[in-house]
Amino acid sequence: MTLEAVPDDRGAERLVRAMHFTDLEAVTAIERRTFTLPWSLAVFSGQLTRETGIDLVCELGGGIAGYVVADMFVDVWHLMNIAVDEPFRRQHIAAELLEAYFAITELQGHRGHTLEVRVSNTPGIQLYRSFGFVTTGVRPGYYSDDREDAAIMWKDWEGESA
Repeated sequence: MTLEAVPDDRGAERLVRAMHFTDLEAVTAIERRTFTLPWSLAVFSGQLTRETGIDLVCELGGGIAGYVVADMFVDVWHLMNIAVDEPFRRQHIAAELLEAYFAITELQGHRGHTLEVRVSNTPGIQLYRSFGFVTTGVRPGYYSDDREDAAIMWKDWEGESA
């Protein structure tokens, strides 16, 4: 599945597309560089086998610059993981990944979208708010590495009701 190819500021083409098993080495490398509690290759691999999952990458100049992973639980989309490799941050890659995610999910009926984000992740929270997420609660001590709280964020479905 190819969603969109967009030239970036330097003329390199960006492509948001479905994640493939051949992307997992690059994705897990970004994951390890980005998070203190990184997902394993096995977790990403398992996610790719789920029929309800949405797993997208942003390819830039032939390499993977970022990714997003989401899954449907009952009637709610759960945005589980999003990351952009450090050299490519602040270039709207996360926003493009989220736009592609919403383009897919908004075609299907559901109650909405949810996610957890570290309360200290101000850039992430600002990004999610720019897409209409609101903070609805806190999960105290959610992260096992340092017991940091997670903000619970929610966004209603914007599609047509049946």
